[in-house]
Amino acid sequence: MEFDPGLCLDVPEGFDDSDAESQVHPMARKLFPATTAADAFRKAHEWVGEHDVFLVDVSWDFMHDEDEPFMLSVYFTFELEPEDA
Repeated sequence: MEFDPGLCLDVPEGFDDSDAESQVHPMARKLFPATTAADAFRKAHEWVGEHDVFLVDVSWDFMHDEDEPFMLSVYFTFELEPEDA
């Protein structure tokens, strides 16, 4: 699997929190704006189905005075192939 450098998290050289009680777990966020709630969920459903991601959380917002006021945010991590993990 080839990685897009724009999708990577930059970590300072020598950073290691593997022994920390609360470890850093990089995750990404994808926004799904839409004109209806159903459309936001449809967009998210299609996108998640096309990508190997592990959903961590979602959040919901309504953006007043926007063309697409319904905003679904999906938080995820990338599912790596076992040999890449």
